[in-house]
Amino acid sequence: MKMTRRNALIAVAGAAQMPRLLGAPAAFQPTFESLANYKCPEWFRDAKFGIWAHWGPQSVPMYGDWYARRMYEEGGKDYEHHLKTYGHPSKFGWKDIIPLWKAEKFDPERLMGLYKGAGAKYFVSMGCHHDNFDLWNSKHHEWNAVKMGPKRDIVGAWQKAAKRQGLKFGVSEHLGASFTWWQGAHGSDKKGAMAGVPYDGADPKWESLYHAKALPGDKEWYTTDPRWHKEWLARITDLIDQYQPDLLYCDGALPFGEVGRTMLAHYYNSNMKNHGGKLEAVYNLKDWRGRTGHGEYVEGIGVQDVERGGLAAIKPAPWQTDTAIGDWFYNTTWKAKDTGTMYRSPKWVVQTLVDVVSKNGNMLLNVIQRPDGSLDAEVEKLLADVTAWMKVHSEAIHGTRPFGVYGEGGTKTEEGHFKEDFAFSGADVRYTQSKDGKSVYALAMGAPAGGVMRMRALKKSGGVNQVAKVEILGQGPVKFEQTADALTVTLPPAALNPMACGVKVTGTGWKALL
Repeated sequence: MKMTRRNALIAVAGAAQMPRLLGAPAAFQPTFESLANYKCPEWFRDAKFGIWAHWGPQSVPMYGDWYARRMYEEGGKDYEHHLKTYGHPSKFGWKDIIPLWKAEKFDPERLMGLYKGAGAKYFVSMGCHHDNFDLWNSKHHEWNAVKMGPKRDIVGAWQKAAKRQGLKFGVSEHLGASFTWWQGAHGSDKKGAMAGVPYDGADPKWESLYHAKALPGDKEWYTTDPRWHKEWLARITDLIDQYQPDLLYCDGALPFGEVGRTMLAHYYNSNMKNHGGKLEAVYNLKDWRGRTGHGEYVEGIGVQDVERGGLAAIKPAPWQTDTAIGDWFYNTTWKAKDTGTMYRSPKWVVQTLVDVVSKNGNMLLNVIQRPDGSLDAEVEKLLADVTAWMKVHSEAIHGTRPFGVYGEGGTKTEEGHFKEDFAFSGADVRYTQSKDGKSVYALAMGAPAGGVMRMRALKKSGGVNQVAKVEILGQGPVKFEQTADALTVTLPPAALNPMACGVKVTGTGWKALL
């Protein structure tokens, strides 16, 4: 990495930051032993549902996720789209796309109201994606949304709206992987009329955006270059200090060894300072153990995040899936498996949420915005449908805890990242339980056949599962039959929601008897 004046300043800032953080008396130190004392706050366990704005300049081409990188990959569809739309990346590169992101219809107050109505209890703003463009008033990076593009503090605007609506506020950072992610911008075409002509990322003038050229062998998700580690620390620490987010999402495992642990200790300690000594922070990181170069994951130092996937069973510790109603960034060519359109169905959103919550998880859902910041009519309709469902069924979601089993039925789910499409039916049931332990909620994943809902886990046996009352959510008490085989109720037609429908069962002596 060429030691430009800017890089020298960053190196000094990073080096100065380390002793200050390490030397300060605090509850957490930058060691895994210390960080493993983390305990997830109750607000996150109660929230269950958050909405994410995975939005930024990569929305502009309307061609989806990772456009900034793939436009430099000769022969790929993004590269071909870029040639036809903007020109060759040696002449019109990512730096030239950024000014096109104006966010002229961005109305965070209105959007936050929609998200709250849909049941979100926390909101997460993009902080910086792999494209190395900060969406806040960055002290350490000139490529930011206050100076360029919208010329507005996007993170700050989201934060104010979230606070006014009473939602917890988070920020996602994807910056750790940026250094190696961007290396293709330093290349050139290998064939054709422009063969050998360097892309704009190879010009040292733009090094602060595209980074310096990586050393040979430095190709993993997280670079080994210590100078980038220091810049990352300075910028993420600035993000933490300016906005004090309730949640910080990392797109990977904890990066950069001691540097990453220093950041995390500082995040927890500063959060405790702002909450009278009580830790209210959530740090999301991915369990990518076994993937060389993807950082470090130690169970218990934060909250596990599963990208576009889930778990096969109840996890004792709270966790989260992050997923989207479409592609990560606005993409007119993306097709959902359940609809064949740009967007998922409300049914898919609700059923995914119910399945995740039954296993002690939260769902962070990316609601896709157009480049100008507005929502498509299809997205507004999706939110309205989820809002209507939540008005009836939120009691079975928010503030609940897992039951003895997550559910029953013939549809099996797979565990892991990028596994999230399952053919649930009304014969599949998912369970949650009230915090006081008095009630169990059972949700059918669709309208059960004939309206008959069978809950084998709540069958009668000796002194357990003593059912006192069964209520249809949103309607009231219903007659029930409890035998040694199952608890059975018949739902009237008005209660047969095709997304998910359910009952509240009140009683004592709960035990899952599958």
